[in-house]
Amino acid sequence: MGTFRHDSFDFFYDRSGDGRRLLFCNGSGASVASSLPLLKVFRRHFDLAVHDQRGLGQTGLRNEGRSLHRSTEEHWTMADYAGDALAFADHLGWDTFRLVGVSFGGMVAQELAVTAPERVERMALLCTSSGGVGGSSFPLNELAARLADDPSLALTLTDSRFTPAWLAEHPTDAALVDSRHAGAIRTRTADEVLGERLQLEARSRHDVWDRLGAISCPTFVASGRYDLTAPVANGEAIALAIPNAQFRVYEGGHPFFAQDPSALSETFEFLNNE
Repeated sequence: MGTFRHDSFDFFYDRSGDGRRLLFCNGSGASVASSLPLLKVFRRHFDLAVHDQRGLGQTGLRNEGRSLHRSTEEHWTMADYAGDALAFADHLGWDTFRLVGVSFGGMVAQELAVTAPERVERMALLCTSSGGVGGSSFPLNELAARLADDPSLALTLTDSRFTPAWLAEHPTDAALVDSRHAGAIRTRTADEVLGERLQLEARSRHDVWDRLGAISCPTFVASGRYDLTAPVANGEAIALAIPNAQFRVYEGGHPFFAQDPSALSETFEFLNNE
């Protein structure tokens, strides 16, 4: 574990494991700590590097002198997040690397790969969208308002099959929902709330569709069959737009990699190929 300085942020990161160098880009609101169960699996197969994105986890907001920057006028872009990830790779001394992005992290990975295609050896994009003509993921910045009209929306966005009756008969999926719910109700500081809001705003403006053709590395795109956050059609569109890409659909929703046993093994196999 350590920190690196970039754009007045002190980014917290973790690097561990053995194998090929793999840069991991996390999902909306996620941190190294909250993603630990998934990261532990990746560490068994790769030299894994992951950082807490700006405004989140132990990175927090800008540290300018002795006071944290809390400007309500600030706006971050996907290019900012991709620049942070590239600065992280620079800090590690990684001229080239393998790249994996989950959900929001898949958006960051796409932005990174079109910005610096020569640095990415192979890439896996999981449960994500390109924006633009290729389709956008559900606008999570609107979720709280929409829940007032449809309290079950958060469940069905995760997996269209998720109803109380389904979860009662599928304890593994129920445990997954309970875990996500526990993270959602965790008390957040004012800084964390601001960081998450700025992240969701950047996410809502994500559109890399017209630049996907610039990606030159072999790319693995995967979607969950029952995912209403980043629907299958969005993943398929990405794979069609990126040269040398392959597409897979797995039996699950947005967290299909925790639902379909073959998803991670096939992702690891792809990322470990020459």
